[in-house]
Formats: sequence, structure tokens, C-alpha cells
Amino acid sequence: MKLEGSCQCGDVRFSVESDYPYPFNLCYCSICRKSAGSGGYAINLSARFETLQIEGADNIRTYSAITTNPETGSAARSQAERSFCGTCGSALWVWDPRWPELLHPLASVIDTELPTPPERTHLMLGSKASWVEPDIRPGDKTFENYPDESIAAWHERLGLKTK
Repeated sequence: MKLEGSCQCGDVRFSVESDYPYPFNLCYCSICRKSAGSGGYAINLSARFETLQIEGADNIRTYSAITTNPETGSAARSQAERSFCGTCGSALWVWDPRWPELLHPLASVIDTELPTPPERTHLMLGSKASWVEPDIRPGDKTFENYPDESIAAWHERLGLKTK
């Protein structure tokens, strides 16, 4: 499925192909929540990096979050790059060199009509803000940390792969 997206001010527009376009993965981690979350979570989709086409690339800035190792307490820069519009600040996507073939656009900047997921996965609930009350529905899965299946596996389990 071709996904088209843009920032709030329109200085950045992009398109990318996704075999897994259902916005089901609600991430409550502090990085997603603070850099892109509006309701206390963010939703990343999955797409094929090599299909990314950008208008206004000069306006894109990147940020690599600082993460803390829970066992040692030491802080380090994440390898993942979070791209955002340098004009309006809209969070656009996440790319990680450990999985260079993948791009994770944020559902919030996708202008294409996205399909409604039949169930959702709430992840990183152990990091959610105290004021957030997750809307967990029958059939939804919940995880204190990372889920037990990937975005691709979730789509394939439910027969929702679009390619």
C-alpha cells in the first residue's frame, strides 16, 4: 500500500510503500511519548525504506534519543534516527541502521486513509505517564515492555499483509 504523508506546515511531504499499514502498535515509552505522542503514546507503521520519496528533504532534521540501560543506569545515544520537520517540528518517521531496509513512519503524519485494525497492541506500558489511561479493548494485547511479535508477524497472523 502506498502511504503518503506530510508535516503540519507542508514543508515536508513523502511517500513510501508498506506491506503492513495497520496502525495497531501503541507505544507508551517515554521517547515516543515525548517526541511524538499526543495521547500519551505514538503509533509507528512499517514500510520499505528503499521506496521512500521525499519533497522538502532540506527541511528534515534528525534526533537520536538518549536511552538509559535499566540494569546499569548508564546513558547512551540510540542508533535509531527520528526524523522531524525542522520548520514545524512534526515527527515524521524512525529509521534504524540495524534494520536498514525498514522505515517506521508515524501514523499521525500519514495523509492516506489507513485501515482500521481489528485489535491493538499496547507496548511499553511500564513507561506510560501516570495521567494516561490506556483504552484497552477486548482482544487487545498488553505488554509492560516490548511485544512478543513484530509488526510483520502481527499483520501476517491476522491475514492483513497488503502485498
